[in-house]
Amino acid sequence: MKIAIDIRETTKDKTGKGWYTFVLVKTLLELDSQNKYLLYTHTKNPEFEKFPNAEQIIIKKRGIRWHLRTLRHLKKTKPDLFWAPTSFIIPALAPKSLTTFITVHDIVAFLFPQGHNRKAVYLERLTLRRALSKSSRIFTVSRNTKTDLIKLFNIDETKIIIAPCSASAAFTKINDENLLGKTKKKFDLPEKFILGVGTLSPRKNFTRLIQAFAQIAPEHPDTHLVIVGNKGWDFDDILKGASRKKVHLIGYVESFELISLYNLAQVFVFPSLYEGFGIPPLEAMSCGCPVVTSNISSLPEVVGDSALLIDPYSTEEIAGAIGTLLSNKDLHADLGRKGLRQATKFSWEKSAKVLLEVFESLKTS
Repeated sequence: MKIAIDIRETTKDKTGKGWYTFVLVKTLLELDSQNKYLLYTHTKNPEFEKFPNAEQIIIKKRGIRWHLRTLRHLKKTKPDLFWAPTSFIIPALAPKSLTTFITVHDIVAFLFPQGHNRKAVYLERLTLRRALSKSSRIFTVSRNTKTDLIKLFNIDETKIIIAPCSASAAFTKINDENLLGKTKKKFDLPEKFILGVGTLSPRKNFTRLIQAFAQIAPEHPDTHLVIVGNKGWDFDDILKGASRKKVHLIGYVESFELISLYNLAQVFVFPSLYEGFGIPPLEAMSCGCPVVTSNISSLPEVVGDSALLIDPYSTEEIAGAIGTLLSNKDLHADLGRKGLRQATKFSWEKSAKVLLEVFESLKTS
């Protein structure tokens, strides 16, 4: 079989969808040496060059022109299928002769448009419905997203396959004090801090996290708040909040630095207003860091009973949960242990095998 994949998001500073695509494609190539993989991108990813059955096809265009040129190339190469893990444009435009698969990470453009990039909202609203109807199968990363799709688009549930995200195996407990010390020194970190991770945008709810931190700060004067992530959109309120004492915005960090930050943090807080999955809580749990996260969307499904769940619209609940974990050593240790166990329930290899099984089913259909 010839399997074509859009891998553009794997070649830049990766956030959730980029990491999802990168790790799953890499895992597919490690599992499968029989099928031929055509990896469409605008910049070569050196990580995929070592696989003899993978060919990176460079399309030197941007925006909609990239999609149109790629679609033209797909008509020539005639792959058995095309998987779009991050965009719905090609599946929406594809002719019937091209078998397409899509991954729907979330439907934030429909359920929470005010907290999302306006251009992305417009494109998803324009293309998702058509891509859903044309796709042979639809992958989702959680039961919650599957349920949302069925409710909003009346999709036949047998067409939807869940292939969850996971934390990378690199996210683990670190005992190397020298390594941790280097990260602490690089970012000028205090001894005690609460950690938040995500793109600086309204949906990640950092403004309420900063307000919650201000509430607990008097009782925990040695504790700071550190937020990791690139600037997204509508982030002015976050920047204003970050002008408070003891709040640090340190921008994008490399994955090896993020692992150290999870290991150094007292508590990880993820008060997102909506997630299709939510990898950061799993990453934190894999590093033994206790988690506070939202009681809505997919997050309860991800963390199980191994985190403190809060109403993300309640600053008081966020503050209360953080204060409890900072003060209650037994609960802090218990959630650290439970989180380590919960994280092992998810595996990129399991999800890659699900994808491969679905792709291979084309041979017998």
